[in-house]
Amino acid sequence: MGTKKKPAVVRVQTEERALEITRLCDEHGWIVIAGVEPDEPENIDDVKRLLKHRPAAPKTYAAPMKTGPNDYCPCGSGLKYKNCCMGK
Repeated sequence: MGTKKKPAVVRVQTEERALEITRLCDEHGWIVIAGVEPDEPENIDDVKRLLKHRPAAPKTYAAPMKTGPNDYCPCGSGLKYKNCCMGK
């Protein structure tokens, strides 16, 4: 749903609401068909379903910092790593 083959279909009562829904879908890259029918109740179930099931942002993991020879030693001595714990 939300693709070219199967766009999300919504029914709203005002043009402003249609623009709001369309902008939301554009932000997420979804294709939507918004119909404005003032006499019918609003139906945005497809968009709600897309929002509920959107994939979570991929988690990024930072690699642990490598200690170089000219960095301060992680032991807390205040010496450079090459003069402290590098050879241990």
